Amino acid sequence: MTLAQNDLAVALMPWLEQVTTRPLDTHTDRLLQTCLAQCRANGLDQLPLPGHGRTLQRWQVLAQVAAADLALAKLYEGHTDALAIITECAATDLDTRGTWGVWAAEPPDARVQIVARHGREVRLQGRKAWCSGALQIDRALLTAWDEQQRPQLVAVRLDDPGLRVLGTGWQAVGMGSTASVEVAFELCAGQQVGDSGHYLSRPGFWHGGGGIAACWYGAASALANYLHEHCASHQDPHALAHLGAVDAQLAGAAASLRETAQWIDGHPGADAEVPVRRLRAQVEVAATAVLAHVGRALGATPYCRIAHFARLAADLPVFLRQSHAERDLAELGRRVASAPMTEWSL
Repeated sequence: MTLAQNDLAVALMPWLEQVTTRPLDTHTDRLLQTCLAQCRANGLDQLPLPGHGRTLQRWQVLAQVAAADLALAKLYEGHTDALAIITECAATDLDTRGTWGVWAAEPPDARVQIVARHGREVRLQGRKAWCSGALQIDRALLTAWDEQQRPQLVAVRLDDPGLRVLGTGWQAVGMGSTASVEVAFELCAGQQVGDSGHYLSRPGFWHGGGGIAACWYGAASALANYLHEHCASHQDPHALAHLGAVDAQLAGAAASLRETAQWIDGHPGADAEVPVRRLRAQVEVAATAVLAHVGRALGATPYCRIAHFARLAADLPVFLRQSHAERDLAELGRRVASAPMTEWSL
């Protein structure tokens, strides 16, 4: 049962306090697993489903978690996204216990194939890259290529003897606690979720992309809060100018998040690619600007003396690269160019 958004936000506060104040640790952090287990045990992972009238409330919670810790937000967002996907695909026979992740990156040099099947039970062979949280989660939804060479969503257990976490492929300090490592599958057992190609074609694919933008926004707003605190107690004209720029950027991004959430709830079955691509571009610009302005205004002190600030400042640039920059902008431009232009009118 989903808690009301205000109740959920309040319930999350003591849970998030554990990670916000934790010492800096760039290695795998078991505290994240403990927090996620507490979250699940208390029903704090039961977010409103996107496209069901409370998309903004869902994004507000994701932003709240990201403001506390982006590594935790990565795990929490992946877990709650997996639960939403399972519901959307009507996979009612799936055991949903434990912490979940979603592994859907498809670089050409790392693909998993379905090599055998019996009904909805399949066997997987190959290697998967960019498996976020593989060292912390219990189960995952991943895309594998079926007999028609279409992406098929498959659920796996990480304790299956045919699944091996390689722990390779990650060198970044940012987001190091949830390293997106490589995983090998050797006749690993899995369960088909949804139909062939359904993962990319379902409306919720782009709804989930909006949730990532909410995480970017939450982390950026938390960094901006440090600048606001500084300006509230220092008459520093240069810092005030940076705060004004930050406020303008965040206000625009927040308006876009609210508008897009409302659009999704009003058009739950429609293709949300253009609205969400536009949203992600706007929030990325805002978050990038916040990083620059806050750093220039506050100098080295918070990077070196405040663990929460330092983690967010290191993690956010890496997390933002879930955007593909100009590639995403070019695809947005292609979609806009192929449609009649009416949305720029006031």
